[in-house]
Formats: sequence, structure tokens, C-alpha cells
Amino acid sequence: MSVFNSVLSLFYAYPLLALLLVLAAVIVVTSLHKIGPTEVGLVTKRFSFAKLTKDNPVAFNGEAGYQADLLTPGLRWKTVLVYSVEKYPWVQVPAGEIGVVIAQVGNPLPIGAKSAVYKKEFANFSDLRNFIQLGGQKGVQRPVLPPGSLVPVHPVGFLVATRSRVYGEPISPELCAKMGRGGELMPASLGLKSEQLELVRIEPQPRGKDGSTLDVVGIVTTYEGDPLPSGDIASRLGGFVDVEKMENDKANDAQIIEALLGSKNNLHNNYQDFQSFLDHGGHIGLQHDPLLYGAYALNPFLVSVEMVPMLIIKQGQVGVIKAYVGLATQDTSGDDFKYGSLVRPGHRGVWQEPLRTGKYPLNPRCYEPEIVPTAILNLNWADAISEAHNLDAQLQQIVAKSKEGFVFKIDLQVQIHVPDTKAPRVISMVGTMKNLVNEVLQAAVGNHFRNSLQNMPAINFIETRQQVQVEAFDHIREQLEQYQVETKGVYIQDVIFPEDMVTVLTHREIANQEIETFKKQRAAQDQRIEMEQAKGTADMQADLARSKVGVDIKKNNADARVAEATGEAEYIRQTGTAKGAEVEAVGLARARGYRAQVEALGSNATAIVNVVAALAEGKAKFVPDVLVTGGGNGGGALDGLAATAMRFFGGPSNGGTGASAKAPVTALPPDMEAALAKIAPKQKEPPAKS
Repeated sequence: MSVFNSVLSLFYAYPLLALLLVLAAVIVVTSLHKIGPTEVGLVTKRFSFAKLTKDNPVAFNGEAGYQADLLTPGLRWKTVLVYSVEKYPWVQVPAGEIGVVIAQVGNPLPIGAKSAVYKKEFANFSDLRNFIQLGGQKGVQRPVLPPGSLVPVHPVGFLVATRSRVYGEPISPELCAKMGRGGELMPASLGLKSEQLELVRIEPQPRGKDGSTLDVVGIVTTYEGDPLPSGDIASRLGGFVDVEKMENDKANDAQIIEALLGSKNNLHNNYQDFQSFLDHGGHIGLQHDPLLYGAYALNPFLVSVEMVPMLIIKQGQVGVIKAYVGLATQDTSGDDFKYGSLVRPGHRGVWQEPLRTGKYPLNPRCYEPEIVPTAILNLNWADAISEAHNLDAQLQQIVAKSKEGFVFKIDLQVQIHVPDTKAPRVISMVGTMKNLVNEVLQAAVGNHFRNSLQNMPAINFIETRQQVQVEAFDHIREQLEQYQVETKGVYIQDVIFPEDMVTVLTHREIANQEIETFKKQRAAQDQRIEMEQAKGTADMQADLARSKVGVDIKKNNADARVAEATGEAEYIRQTGTAKGAEVEAVGLARARGYRAQVEALGSNATAIVNVVAALAEGKAKFVPDVLVTGGGNGGGALDGLAATAMRFFGGPSNGGTGASAKAPVTALPPDMEAALAKIAPKQKEPPAKS
């Protein structure tokens, strides 16, 4: 209380001094500024005899206004009578975002420039004085602050735009007018969208509910740099000098293609170091080299990226490349190829070497790939569409008219094949596979069928369908050979006829089927007859065998009899010859004997002697075998009959005359046989067996 009383008594005793002390205390207190650990203090000088330049809002040499030097974290002194201090947070870039820096101080940009030149000494733009001294320029700065940056940036010297807010104090009246109610500036005020202030991510894109993904690349367009050379549509660092050098070194097409597919993005860190991109000769506009999978901190004021599908060439395909960039066109197809031109890779035109199975980060704005199926390609002139290639989506059923005026539709399938080595020539002639199908093949197929069927009756078409198909194959093959395309098959799959014609054909077919049925039935009956004949023949096989054996036996007997007769004839002939000789000899001998007898006895005596001898040799009987004489008892006839019967049955032992049993039996007269039957009863027959 004594101190307070002393001060109070001093205040009353010296009021002016006390007021000065209080004022000094207030000045001291208000001149002390506590800057937080993530804050900076923007100092504004209230007055000065030096003046700022017209286009520079920051004082570097004690001029009145915003001062270039910031108050760093801690307790700082700035006399409140001369300076005012405002606290601003450090610029903080969250993860996954970027910070775009816009300088509000510095040298003006050259005419046509859209961004300021960057020097490594600028670092992260935390030293405004150093930025100005090294010739920093106003406007958009080429590098961006990467994710996670925490930088004490001068709030008047630079504006830093992030996804959620804009750091800094705008000095442009236009920007000040766009500030919100809370005094904050949003990215939209700078013409930026929130997604542009995020990292550019290039990754596979989902394309369906099945979880499949689509491979993509990033096509880059830059908005800063020197203009493109005349005739170029895209910028490739160094141009195509390396390709020309490889050609001079006799490199093959595959090596040149690898060089073109390779990227020079390592020279500028994938467009993230935009100053390096410009230093290496980068031009404004479309860029030749795309971005591959990854996340990139790209300045949205200078670089834009478009996601496009990666070129994927599957098995059974090749990719014919139409190049819109490169060296001047030099045709390598030869004089015989008159339908277009082919070039080596690295030149503008259709590459003579196609790309084969693989994934290629090719810029579709610079190179247009035409996928050519090299497997057998089925094309349907029908409602069905081949899902494998979809090239026949515009093909419809062939509508033709017969000679009689019947209009019918034909479903057709054509199989073609494009050799991979000839694919560039095919594309050079027709442009695309769709042109080959919809213009060349469609005309060849449709016109052939319409012309062929117009002069043919509908019935003939049905009957000669196979021949029509063969003729169509030959015609289409001849047409496609002009385009170096092989024809593998032409198939008429279905023919849709008018209802009236179908009715007539149906009735005719029914009649034909009935005729065929009757023929089948007749054939069945004929077969049945043959079966019965075969069955009868089988049943008579035993008799047939016996008859055949009998025939063989008869034949053998006949042959034996013929042989026997032949032998007998020969025997008789030989015997006759011998007997003839004997008779001749005997006759001659007898003649000589007769002659001698005549000379000795005389002719009459000789005749009598020879007659007696002949009768003796002939064994003629002069006495009867049974002699019947007449008797007084009248039994002469009966005795003769009995004697004859006894001779017949008994022979010489039964009272015969003693003649030999071998003598021939003389047949009895009929009256004697009747008499004998009366006296000699018949012998009883044995009883029949049961």
C-alpha cells in the first residue's frame, strides 16, 4: 500500500510526468509482439519520407507500407507509433495437395509469358528480399509447393493457393472484390478448381461392375514455352534428331520404335520441374511423351493431363501405326505399290513395321493405332454380331430378288485373314478395318449375290446352293486379293424365303417325301422277297447238298460209263481186228484144206463131210427132251405135262432126261401154262407183318 500511495501521491504532485509514464508503458506494451511458432508478423510502416515505386507494394528500403522483412516466431519489438504488425499463419500444404505460388511483387513478365522464371536460389519462396534481388518476377511461379510443405511465406509478396484456402493478402482490387465475408480468398477466385490443387494421379481406371480395370496413360499439354516448329503438332524434346542419327547408323525398325516409345521425361522430372522442361527446349502445346502410372505435383496453370487408354495389342492382333509427327514422309513401299505409301518408324505416315502383342504408352494424339486382327476373322451378314471384334455391326442380311421376282434374305458368313506382315499395306489402301468391311467387302459380297440371283430362278438357287456358295467364294477371293487380304471361306448359313414360296416348296417336299416313302416300302417288300428266297434256299440246303452230291455221283458214273464204253469199244475194235485176222487165217487154212479134200475125195464127198462136221459143232438136238407117246389109258397128254413140270422144277435129278441144268429153259405155250396152273396150286404168301 505504501508503494501505491507513493505513486498516487506522485501522480497528484506531478500529473504531466505521470501521464508520460503511463503513455510510455502503453507504448512499450503495444510495441511488443508475440509471434507464434507457425506464424509470421507482417510489418507495416506508418510513415516515411521515402516513397514506393508505382508497381511495388512492399518496401525494401524503409519506405512506408508493407515491409519486406517479416517478424519470425518469438517476442518481437516494433514501435507501435511507427509500425503496425499483423499475424499470418505459415503456408501449410496438406498431404495429397499442392500449393500454387503467385508472386505479387517483382519484375513484370515479358510479353507473352504466362509464368515467371524460376531460379534455384528462390528455394521455397520464404525469402522475399532474396527473391527480388535475384530478379524474381511477378505472376505464377513455375514450381509448386509439394505436399507437406510448411513455409513462412510473405503474405503480401506471395499468394499460395491450396485446395481449401488461399494464403496471403491480395492487393489487386479485383481479387479483393472476390474475397468472402470472412475476408478469405478461395481457389475459385483465382480460376482454379479444387481438384486441380491435388496431386495428379495416373492409375488404372475401373470400367465395370466386374471389377475390371482399364490401363491408362496421361497425355500432357503445356501452356508455356516457345511456339512449336512449323509443321509440328506436338513437342518432343530434341525433336527427332536422334531418330535421324539412328537411321544413319543403320538401326533397324525395332530399335527406332523402342527409341520413340521411350520417354525423355527424366530430363524434367515428369513436367514437375517446369523450368527444366523449358531449359531443355520444351515447347508449348501437346507433348509427345505421356505420363505413366504415378502421382505428380504439376502446376495447373502450366500443365494439364488427360487420361486416355493405353494401347493394348492382344494375341492374334497387330497395331498398324499412322504417325502424325516425325521426320518428313519417305515412301518405302516401292514402285509396285500404288495404293498408298509406307514409311519407316520415326517418319510421318503409315509405319511399315506394325506393333505386335504388348502394352504401349503411345500418345494417341500423335500416333493413331489401327488394330488389325491377324487371326481368322468371322464376318456375319446377319442379325448376329461378332463380339470379338464388332467389325460387322453395320452388316445386314443380304436382300436379293430371283428371276421370278421373289424377294428373299440370305444370312451369310465370310471368313477372311490379314497376314501380320501385310497389315500395314492393307491399312494404307483402305484406311481402317471398318472401311475394309463396310466398303470393300460389303460391296463385293452384296453386289455378287444380287447380280447372280437376279438371273436365277428361286428353285434353281435352292437346288444349286452349294454351287452358288463356291462361285461367291471365288468372286470374293478375287476381289480381296487386290487388297492383299486372304479369303478363307464363304458360307450361306440361312435363306429366308417368302411365305408363298415356302408353301409351294413345302407341298412339293411333302410329295417328294411320300414318293420316297413309297419307294422305301417297295424296297422293303423286295427285300422281304429276297429274304424269303434266301430263307427257302437255306431250308433246302441239305437237299441241295444231296442233289449236288447226286449230280456229282451221276456225273462220275457217266464219266465212268463213258470211260468203260470207250474201253469196251477199243476192246471190241481190237478183238474184232484180232478175230478178223483169226477168221482170215482160219478161212485161208480151211480153204487150203477144202482144196486138198476136193483134190482127194472129190467135191460131193467133201461137201457131205463138212455138213456133218458143222452139225456136230452146232450141238443141234435130234432127240426131244420130253417124249410123249399115245397110250391106251388116255394119259399121254397128262404124262407129258407132268414130265415137263418135273424137268422145270427139279432139273435132271427129278426124273428129267439128264440134260444139264444150265441149258436154256424154253418158254411154255399159253395152253400148257394154264394146264400147269390147274394141277399145281399157288404157294401161299407169308402173313404181313404188323
